Amino acid sequence: MNPDKHDVNPDKHNWREDAACRDEDPELFFPIGTTGPAVQQTANAKAVCARCPVRETCLNWALDNSRGFGVWGGMDPDARDLLRRRTRARERRRDKATAA
Repeated sequence: MNPDKHDVNPDKHNWREDAACRDEDPELFFPIGTTGPAVQQTANAKAVCARCPVRETCLNWALDNSRGFGVWGGMDPDARDLLRRRTRARERRRDKATAA
């Protein structure tokens, strides 16, 4: 991940200014629980992310900053954890292939 991509220097354009969630209630992106109403809340948050022009940047920021809660870049914590595990496994396989 490129740290410059997530630069929040006030002299530079901040990706958050372009986020589709900017005018949404922040509570939407932090459902309490994983059952009942939280399921629909998570789906609603992901729907906002689906139309977001900076979704990938947001997701990368969340991954780089170990965000363990909430919907970021269209992914809930479980999906981000799975993405991290798959990425690490892919990197290990690549490293083994390179070393061989």
